[in-house]
Formats: sequence, C-alpha cells, structure tokens
Amino acid sequence: MRRLLTPAATADVLADTLRAGFDPEAAPPRTAVPVPAGELLLMPAADHAYAGVKIAGVAPGNPALGLPRITGSYLLLDGANLRPLALLDGAALTELRTPAVSALAVRHLTPDDRPLRLVLFGTGPQAYGHLEAVLAVREVAEAVVVGRDPVGARALAGYARTLDVPARAGTPDDAAGADLVVCCTTAREPLFDGALVAPGATVVAVGSHEPAARETDTALVTRAEVYVEARAAALREAGDLLVPMAEGAIGADHIAGTLADLVDGRVPTGRPRFFKSVGMAWQDLAVAAALYRAVREAA
Repeated sequence: MRRLLTPAATADVLADTLRAGFDPEAAPPRTAVPVPAGELLLMPAADHAYAGVKIAGVAPGNPALGLPRITGSYLLLDGANLRPLALLDGAALTELRTPAVSALAVRHLTPDDRPLRLVLFGTGPQAYGHLEAVLAVREVAEAVVVGRDPVGARALAGYARTLDVPARAGTPDDAAGADLVVCCTTAREPLFDGALVAPGATVVAVGSHEPAARETDTALVTRAEVYVEARAAALREAGDLLVPMAEGAIGADHIAGTLADLVDGRVPTGRPRFFKSVGMAWQDLAVAAALYRAVREAA
C-alpha cells in the first residue's frame, strides 16, 4: 500500500476529506464484540462516493505465536449502489492510516522551523509506521525508542539509523527532553511521568480505544491542550481522557479542539499539546478509496 500512497500523501487524503466538509462527529460508532481469541471490531463508514466496512480482529495472544496482533479485511463499496469494488488487507490499511492521522496532527501541533527530538514508545508495526510518518512531515534530530523488549527497541533504533536519523534505545525518563512523544503500544497503564513533558512539547497517543486503558497519565492530560479526532468518539473510547474524567481531574470541556479544527487553521498554545487518537472508520474509508483510485489510475 505504501507504494501507492506515501505517509505524507495519506495525511493529505485525510486533510482533504476534512476540508471537503466531512463531519467526524456524525460518523457511526465502532462495534466491539468479545470473542474467545480477543475482540472483533466492526467499523462502517460512508460518503456520497463510497461506503465501506472494516472487520478487524484484535488477538492479544497472537504475537507469542509469531502472528500479527491485528487481523482483518476492508470491503470498499460504491457509494451510489453499494456494489463491492475492492477487498483490502485490513491490518495493512490500519498500519497506513493510523500513522497518517498522527502525522496530520504533528503537522499542526509541532514547530516546523527546527529538527525535533522524538521519543517513540513501542516496537511493533505501528511504531515503525509512526517513525516513517513523522519523518515524512518533520525533520528529526534524534529518535529515542522506548520498549518493553530491549531487543525490539534496539532493532527499531537501528532501522531509524538506516533512514539517516541518529537513534538509540532509551527509558521513559527520556520524555523529559522530547519535542515530540509518540505512544503506540498495547499498554493499559501510563508509560511515563507526564510532569516531565516540556511546556512546548507535543504528545501523540494512539495505542488504545478502550475506556479503561491509557498510555498517558492524569498529570499530562491536566497540563495539556487536548485535541482529538472527534469529541463523541473520544468520550466513548479514549481512556487517556476518560480515566482523568472519572477521577474528577478534568471535564469534557477540557478538550480544546479536534483534528478538523487544526486542519481549518486553529493555532495551539505554548503549553504541552496532546493529541489522542482512537482510530475512526471514516479514516479507513478515505484511505481505502484513495488506494482504489490510485490502482485504477495506474492500470
């Protein structure tokens, strides 16, 4: 898929979708069904030109078996008559669109006048995808990889060096010196002390869409200017925000804005910026449709 759409081009697709007037707040919610191996996710979306649905499996035990944690397929339909047009690899689609969502936020939340010091939590496919996506929109002075698996952290740092980025494995305390912290893990508890994050830094968290799971702590969220893909989705699924709300530390009005607000030109303040992504079906639809058009144009 990356041969058809680069990370930067994928971010452009998402931005164009929002600029065209698509309203993420009106998007259908994700349906999650518990199954013995984990969870099945059903994610439908539609616009005038296309409709589509992703059926994704989340199998926490798969990595121990040498299998991907995320599986699934995406069915793209003609929006006018619902005729099937294409069947895509759902996991590969997710690995493309999720970093692109983050890259779009990074474009608007981080400075573009100097190289950034990146601290990346995670060593799986999303971590690799996010490294590439960040590099597509910003120059990186150094990448520090923090992971539960030291071998995996060193491997990702080594991959970053093949992309001409100085990189090393690090610890959660490295968040203190970061311009950009990206969290793409399966963690259910905070990964680092949010009090360490510098006032002008940006944190992006994409690893969870469960109300009780989070990668960031209450200290960060209360300090930060918070942005989300859609308020409705965040208030259903973003544990990074819902846990602090349950603690009484923040209210729903603590959300400063959405991705659409940033694309429309909202300028963030100097305090820490926090973008929380849960992943939404409209993003899958936009990227799947762009891939379909690219294949047809290349034929």
